[in-house]
Amino acid sequence: MKIFNTLTNKLEEFKPITPNVVNMYVCGPTVYNYAHVGNMYPVIVFDMVYRYFKYLGYEVNYASNFTDVDDKIINAALELEATEKELTDKFIKIYLEDVQSLNCLDITYRPRVTENMATIIEFIALLLEKGYAYKNGDDVYFDVSKIEDYGCLSKQNLESLAYGNRIEVADTKKNPYDFVLWKKTDKGITWDSPFGKGRPGWHTECVVMINNIFHGKIDIHGGGVDLKFPHHENEMAQSKAALNHGLANIWMHNGHIMVEGAKMSKSLNNFIIARDLIKEYPANVIRLAFLKNQYRAPLDLTKTTFQECQTIDDKIANALKQANVKIEMEDLKIGKITQDAKINEIMDMDFNTPNLITYLLDLVKELNTGIRNNTEITTTYDKINLINNILGLKYNYKHFTEEEKQLYKDWLDARDLKDFAKADVLRQKLVELEIM
Repeated sequence: MKIFNTLTNKLEEFKPITPNVVNMYVCGPTVYNYAHVGNMYPVIVFDMVYRYFKYLGYEVNYASNFTDVDDKIINAALELEATEKELTDKFIKIYLEDVQSLNCLDITYRPRVTENMATIIEFIALLLEKGYAYKNGDDVYFDVSKIEDYGCLSKQNLESLAYGNRIEVADTKKNPYDFVLWKKTDKGITWDSPFGKGRPGWHTECVVMINNIFHGKIDIHGGGVDLKFPHHENEMAQSKAALNHGLANIWMHNGHIMVEGAKMSKSLNNFIIARDLIKEYPANVIRLAFLKNQYRAPLDLTKTTFQECQTIDDKIANALKQANVKIEMEDLKIGKITQDAKINEIMDMDFNTPNLITYLLDLVKELNTGIRNNTEITTTYDKINLINNILGLKYNYKHFTEEEKQLYKDWLDARDLKDFAKADVLRQKLVELEIM
């Protein structure tokens, strides 16, 4: 199995740190507002990764955090005259509802920054003690000059880097590359610390939560490509400084989101809230739209894309519905196949979901042919269900009662006898029972 590692810029054979176990962390949202589709792209991508590893038989420990302390949260809470916790609890609940609506599996860990504050403070103190951080003015900063290969993840050197991406460049820094570890403030929620009353910088949180959960280097660290610098670069730097390792063996990043060919932004009025998209399209269609794209490439969401994916979803659903009738009426045995070599061949090449969807549609054609020709279909049916589970596509499978089986047989008999009036009445009953 090969995965593209952003750190090395090449495909690498996946070798878990612990045999048959995958430890994976994906950066989660800052919960001060409704999640947008950009937040949901990594959710769906890494849910697919999670599902595929489980399909392969790995024990997968999957963590994704909530950033529940941040200037944006504090400002939004003040504006709404609510506490930060009231605000973040509200949007965490909404976010999890959205995630569930998109057919995502429950994951192993969902840590919150505020629940890890004691160890965040200890971690910053360790960086100060080891000489990788300094206190200047009221704040504590990380000294990136102490990391020899700083910029190795984002493939930039110190002279070419862009600064002030998340936190404004301050006069109190030794140089503009350094980033804040602890911000002294009395605005909003704060914590007591040896460095003064305040709150942590954004880049330290994930390093600490990863170490708290996994107690060492992990197999995969994921997120959107926009996090590669500065967030992930700074996470790696702190881990090297405090923990003597680069945090993760493989760094995975999904591409940018575009809408109708333009970068998604509020100024262009093409900003899509995830909840609005979920109201407009079924989860299967959204997942197909996200996964028919190679995950590292930019994803352009267009009306045409969703229309095409609706057509794909309908083809799969119709074939499975007809197959289910045959399986139920003939009492065929299914679920015999747990893996398929073709699926593995496709997905082992960096989670190639576009080719997997192509293979899925080929199997749907094969299934339809088997139904028409009354030949064996269970193998094809099982393969389709394996793919659907990896892609997170859900379809309803109805189990027939004896009365429903008899009703279906009566309809077939009426049709064969050309008693069309009776056949139409029986067919309508089958439609009402969602058999046809």
